[in-house]
Amino acid sequence: MYYYDPTYILLVPAIIFTLIAQARVNSAFKRYSQVRNRRNLTGAEAARRMLDYNGLQDVRINAISGNLTDHYNPKDRTLNLSQSVYGVNSVAAVSVACHEAGHALQHAQGYTPLRLRNSIVPVVNFASRLAWPMIFIGILLLGAGSYEMGYFGMLLLDIGIIGFAGVVVFHAVTLPVEFDASRRAIDKMEEFGLVAVEDIPGSKKVLRAAALTYVAALATAVANLLRILAIRGRND
Repeated sequence: MYYYDPTYILLVPAIIFTLIAQARVNSAFKRYSQVRNRRNLTGAEAARRMLDYNGLQDVRINAISGNLTDHYNPKDRTLNLSQSVYGVNSVAAVSVACHEAGHALQHAQGYTPLRLRNSIVPVVNFASRLAWPMIFIGILLLGAGSYEMGYFGMLLLDIGIIGFAGVVVFHAVTLPVEFDASRRAIDKMEEFGLVAVEDIPGSKKVLRAAALTYVAALATAVANLLRILAIRGRND
């Protein structure tokens, strides 16, 4: 019965949404990576100015390998920009760099959703590693036939569901954090003239496309949780 499971249908809309979101972000980044920003600033230069103008001279900017691996690390207060962003003077590069600088601003100002997300990261990491093995073993035991195995299987399945619910909460908390970082990026780029007025529409398209991937991640997590609950319900 587990080779063909009708609950898979719950994942289809989320998978389609994820593919669309990924295609949009790739398309937007590729398009505006080929458009030089009119201020001729690289991603690293724009991020440095945004940080300095906000009193964050102590935040270091590092170049890292990869593509779209950009991130802000609150533990050591470093802004890490990928090869396609750090030394590139495109509209896309500046937009992504300023978005990550937006996370540094959030951290410095004690932005509540970011503090919440950072505080639950260790718990969520542990829960996510635990959830799927518990769910898988629980489902196998439910199909074993005996009452004792079924009881233990349901217990493991419930533990897995609780753990996976934590993953859904993490993705939900991530949304306001990412949306706010993009808003800060656009506001500061305009306020400090990091990009020309003509470049702002392109910057918004890049950041909106990127934000859609976080919505897709939440949708996928919710769809998986609903599927697991459906499996539990038919074995209750």
